[in-house]
Amino acid sequence: MKLKPFTFFFFSIIIGLFVCTPIIQAYILSSHLSSLTSSSPKKDKDRVYLIHADELHYDRWMNDDAQVLRGNVHFEHDGANLYCDSANFYEASNSFEAWGHVKMLQGDTLSLTSDYGYYDGNSKTMEAKTFTEGKQVMLKNRTTTLYTDTLYFDRLDNMGYYNEGGRLVDKTTTLTSEHGEYHTDSKDAFFTDDVKMVDKKFTLTTDTLIYNTKTKLANIVGPSDIISGNSQIWSDMGYYNTDTEQAQLLNRSRLRNEGRTLIGDSLWYDGKTGVSEAFMNVVFTDTVNNSGLLCNYGYYDDTTGYALATDSAVALDFSQRDTLYIHADTLKVFTYNMDTDSVYRVMHAYHKVRAWRIDVQAVCDSLVYNSKDSCMTMYTDPIVWNINQQLLGEEIQVFMKDSVIDRAHVINQAFSIEELGGKDMYNQVSSKEMFAFFQNGDIHEAQAVDNVLVAYYPLNESDSTYEGLVRLETSKMRMIMEQRKLSSIWTPKADGMMYPMTQIPPDKRFLEGFNWFDYVRPLSREDIFNWRPKKEGTELKPSRPKTLPHTSLNNKPSTPQPSTPQPSTPQPSTPQPSTPQPSTPQPSTP
Repeated sequence: MKLKPFTFFFFSIIIGLFVCTPIIQAYILSSHLSSLTSSSPKKDKDRVYLIHADELHYDRWMNDDAQVLRGNVHFEHDGANLYCDSANFYEASNSFEAWGHVKMLQGDTLSLTSDYGYYDGNSKTMEAKTFTEGKQVMLKNRTTTLYTDTLYFDRLDNMGYYNEGGRLVDKTTTLTSEHGEYHTDSKDAFFTDDVKMVDKKFTLTTDTLIYNTKTKLANIVGPSDIISGNSQIWSDMGYYNTDTEQAQLLNRSRLRNEGRTLIGDSLWYDGKTGVSEAFMNVVFTDTVNNSGLLCNYGYYDDTTGYALATDSAVALDFSQRDTLYIHADTLKVFTYNMDTDSVYRVMHAYHKVRAWRIDVQAVCDSLVYNSKDSCMTMYTDPIVWNINQQLLGEEIQVFMKDSVIDRAHVINQAFSIEELGGKDMYNQVSSKEMFAFFQNGDIHEAQAVDNVLVAYYPLNESDSTYEGLVRLETSKMRMIMEQRKLSSIWTPKADGMMYPMTQIPPDKRFLEGFNWFDYVRPLSREDIFNWRPKKEGTELKPSRPKTLPHTSLNNKPSTPQPSTPQPSTPQPSTPQPSTPQPSTPQPSTP
């Protein structure tokens, strides 16, 4: 059969196309890749560009309109380079899916690696995941690295975030939480739900935290616990710098350390210097030593044991059934032999010291307490009241034993007064020195030594009436107390006279130097802040130079010396029932 020329030409074209199809397809793909890799005058920064792939396959119907890429795949989009082993490129939607060794590089400081990633060029967001056990998505920005199983990265805001648990690590700090976000530009990180921050010296747990990896500043914005060694801090507002180890805590934060608790409107702490400060409504409680402190400003140096409290400062002692409140303009504490078994502390209180407890009150200008010998010394016109008794002198020392008063010593111009029920009736004793000895907190013996003068009203026990006024002069006197009442009096030798109640001369009612300072006495724990001085002319004139405590607010001696004098204290005696017999002077009627 002979073909016509036209028919032969038509079949030749068909056969030629069939034979050359693979060659044409290869040429088209090669031309497409060549056009993609060749430089263009100007790129559209909104478009995702395929830079390289070892293989490219396109089947519109089998791969959902995706170009299938294999081997050393490289994309570029607006300054970011993205690499993977294989990808599906959706050119129409300006996006791609990537598998195997997925990595995104942005500049020379930011990198993101994962097993899988989906990148949307229109929104500039990437979802990164891992499927390999023990491996996590890693976002690295200079010295900070974020780890999680699923990470969402927004290039518009330069922010990565996770919702199923993650970990942020920098040079010294590790943060974990259920939800978190990290801004690579500002270096701010926000964490919520089960947040835990571990630093070289502390651990912080909270529900909300803001941390800046550049400034190393952690902002506490929710209820938080901080554990550092034996210390625990609770706060719901404040900040901590993990680099400088400085913290400022607000909103009535609380610090606890081995039985001691510190609360204040704001607390400031420097971990490197060991210095802490507390401001406004400060409350310090020491349950180990049954003591406390109130003030509006407090300072403490952990390395030296030096402490300062001022502005409405009050020292508390609750070792007894009732709390003792001691107020002064300034309270200072010096620590000696720190970090040794022989450590002891000396507290200085000055000026305008006022103390109140239900059963005892006191005032003086300055006070020193030395824990080494458990001695509290009051200086400059000290006065102590107990119920209806008043005791004063140039100095008063009180010695404690197991937090209970053991003995007291009044030095120079000692004067003891007991107010009686009648008008202008007072039992009085004056001497150079006085000593008192206690058992279980109650006085059981008192001694007056040197130049002893006595004016007292004997009580008729049968009808509970006063018999008259007795005046005595002696060198020494001992008084034995039973159940807080005078049991007996002993003197080696006494000159005296008794005046009947109706024949007491007015000038014999009071010993020289008598003053009843009820207008000075603190009336309540609130009244300790109201300073009321003695009336002019009633102050004691010192009989010898005084050694007063340090009184300069800025004076912090490197090796301060305790200023509590060590007197020679006579020991209490326990008289036998038969001896000595109390002596009663024979009255003479003027």
